[in-house]
Parts: sequence; C-alpha cells; structure tokens
Amino acid sequence: MDHFLYRDGALYAEDVPIYEIAAAVGTPFYVYSTATLLRHFQLFDNALDGMDHLVCYAMKAASNQAILKTLAQAGAGMDVVSGGEYLRAKAAGVPGDKIVFSGVGKTADEIRAALSGGIRQFNVESEPEMEVINAIALELGVVAPITVRVNPDVDAKTHAKIATGKSENKFGIPIARASEVYAHAASLPGLEVIGIDVHIGSQLTELEPFELAYTKVAELTEKLRSEGHNIRRLDLGGGLGIPYTRANDAPPLPVEYGALIKKTLGHLGCEIEIEPGRLIAGNAGLMVSKVIYVKSGEGRDFLILDGAMNDLIRPAMYEAYHDIVAVQEPAPGVEQQPYDIVGPVCESGDTFAKERNMPPLAPGDLVAFRSAGAYGAVMSSEYNTRPLIPEVLVHGDQFAVIRERPSFDEIINRDTIPEWL
Repeated sequence: MDHFLYRDGALYAEDVPIYEIAAAVGTPFYVYSTATLLRHFQLFDNALDGMDHLVCYAMKAASNQAILKTLAQAGAGMDVVSGGEYLRAKAAGVPGDKIVFSGVGKTADEIRAALSGGIRQFNVESEPEMEVINAIALELGVVAPITVRVNPDVDAKTHAKIATGKSENKFGIPIARASEVYAHAASLPGLEVIGIDVHIGSQLTELEPFELAYTKVAELTEKLRSEGHNIRRLDLGGGLGIPYTRANDAPPLPVEYGALIKKTLGHLGCEIEIEPGRLIAGNAGLMVSKVIYVKSGEGRDFLILDGAMNDLIRPAMYEAYHDIVAVQEPAPGVEQQPYDIVGPVCESGDTFAKERNMPPLAPGDLVAFRSAGAYGAVMSSEYNTRPLIPEVLVHGDQFAVIRERPSFDEIINRDTIPEWL
C-alpha cells in the first residue's frame, strides 16, 4: 500500500497534487510519502512484537537525511555500508548505538571513524577485516562489538546481481568454517563477539530461502554456544521484496516474515535485528517526469521523457520493471496504445519500457514511475552533465524540497583545470 492515489482526476502524494510539486520544482524529480515510509517501518516493527528486536533501516535504499530522520524518530536503527553512510546517519541524529556497519570492504579510516563515533556492531565479512578492526580497537583503547557474516549457500531466487548468499558470492565466510573463524575472533582482545549475521539477497518474493537460511543460523547458534561463544544477537539482514507491478502476485507480508523468524529462531532467546530497505522506501517514492516528444518510428512509437537512465538506472541495470502512470488520470475506457518509453541520454540502454500500453499523451504531460523510492535517487548520476534531480518529501498537505537540483554552474565549477592548460 502507498499514499499515491488519484483524486479528482489527478495523482496526489498524500494530500498534495503531483502537478503542484512539478510546477514548483520542475521535472524530473523524486517525491516521497512520509505516511508510507512510517507505515512500512511500523509493519516490520509490529511483525517482531514480543521479541527483543531492532529494525535497522538499510539506508543504501534511500539515504536522504530527511528520510533517515523520519524513520529514526519512529524508532528505527540504521544499517550502513560505508563511512559516508555512517556520517549521514549521525548527521540525521541517529546515535551510534543504533547503527550497524555492514559491507565487505570497510577501510581502516571507516572503521576508525565508527569506533570513535560509536557503533552498535560491525558485521564482519572476513578474517583480514577482523584483524584490522582488532588492531584499530586496541589503538583506540576500546572493544569492538562484532558479528560474523556467514554465507549459508542458499539460493535466494532473485536477480543474479542482487543475490548475496550463495557460495560463489563475495559476501561473508562459508558457514562450514564458522567454528574456526569464531574461535579466532574470540582470541583477539580488541573484539567482542556478540552474534551472527546473515543476508542472502534482495527482492526476495518467497519465504522458503529465508527459512532455509534461518534454520542453518539456528543450528549454528547452538553449535557456537556449545563451543563457548555468547551468541546473543542475530542480524538477519533484509531482502523482502515489493510488488513492482500491481498485476504481480504479492510478495510475502512483513507479518508472515516475522512469523517465520519466530518459528525458526524464537526459541534461542536472541535479540533480533532485521535490515529492510527496499520494502520501507520502495513504494514510498515516485519519480515524476515530463513528456518532451511523442515520436513515430518504424513499427513503434516513442514517448521521449526528460527523465533518463542517469536519474533512474534500475531498468537499464537490472532490466527492472516499474509501473508508469499518467499524472492526469485517464478517462474510463480510454483507448491505450503501446509506446517505447525512453529518455534523452545518448544510449540505447536509456529505455524504461518497451511496448508499454499508455493512454494518449502529449508533450508537456507528466508521468510517474511507481515504486521508485528505493535505489532510485541513491544510484543516480550526472552522466551527460545532467544535474541530479530534486528530492521532495510530502507530509500530509505539505511538501519540502529535501535535495535541490544543482545548477549547471555548480556542476561545471567542481572541475579544476591544471595550470599548464
């Protein structure tokens, strides 16, 4: 469910008409719904009711500070995967003891910053990383809380580029080596081993892969405890998918996911962390774009938009589907026709959809890409010297620009020409 609905023939974000935002900030732009963000967070929080738990928003999905602050005020922790994300979370007012640091390539500088500024835990991905964290913790005179990410070799049944839990993926340590690695971690005086971390991928639409992975984690917890490790926290990652098209079978609900966690892991008495990102932010955001031209081609027609692959790269990168709707609601029974929907970037890959049925549209009309709140703005670029597009947050009948569109002068003036030129 989201809060982007037609009202009086126009698409609204909560109580604000999309066309009003477009008139104020120009197109293209991203717009997020506060009510949707909070509703989706609450669904996860409620799903784990009765268990000691923390929902850590995976901020790589959408990391604007206004979004982080909205969720943090509702009680969310943060899952970060870089030093920059850590500093963003802190800038948004998230305390260090609610920030989990994940990622396979943490640098010494990032580790030092997190240990100095406060951290809930590091989710450690390798033995070399473990050694670096230990050395920096000893240098700073602190003890670093860690979990070790285990790779359960479970097929997440998702896109190959976002699967993370199979043996050939770069993440974590093989679960078969866990006893050896945990014993080594326990021998390092700068570390405190507090739990286990697992994450098998993103956009999962079935519960079976989670059940397979969590069953393995339950067995590992009991084994490590028998070997003397005080395993008291289980970080289960994120990955629950969203419906990118309303015609799709809906992925499992957070309440069903929570019931699975209780069933597979509830008997262990561990604190549970989960790290949803896409399901919190995905359907909470739209990308809004304007039709520049309607072009007739050989055997097909094109809608050429002012939004492009640099603004929303998911279709080009993952062959991802987004519902694309007219901001002006089509009249009932209006005849639709197929268009290739494309952007102005000089690449054939700058294609959002092929032969997508749309109502009649003309230059100047607005369209909205649904389910664009996750991995939209955060993956955008200035390719072709196209400015990063604004982000807007709606709260009831109010809206605010939470990231401005830079001017061309601001972009160009970031370049520095050497003195010999």
